[in-house]
Amino acid sequence: MQPLGRFFQVTETTDFKKYFLDIDKIEKYPITFVIKATENKDKLVEQIKKKAEEQYSINRIVEKYMNSIEEIINLPILIECFQHAVEIGYLGSLLEEVIKQSQVEFNYEAE
Repeated sequence: MQPLGRFFQVTETTDFKKYFLDIDKIEKYPITFVIKATENKDKLVEQIKKKAEEQYSINRIVEKYMNSIEEIINLPILIECFQHAVEIGYLGSLLEEVIKQSQVEFNYEAE
């Protein structure tokens, strides 16, 4: 079965082993990585691929994993999206959603 939505994984590292493990967990469906990094997203992809090629001797394996990366989102992209949302008047809605998702994540019910 193919998922209906997108998979996102947030990380602070460029360790390709973590990415490939996450890809394995979702059976190689496309996944978007949100990386806490300021480097250019193309450079991040290049770093991940280079480290993977050093680890795996079979390029087909590396390519299979790399093709499962749907998108890389870094801090500059997140900041740009946030600034755009504020400019068009979505700050209140955005903050409400962040609070709601945080409550779900931490199993917190406000009284």
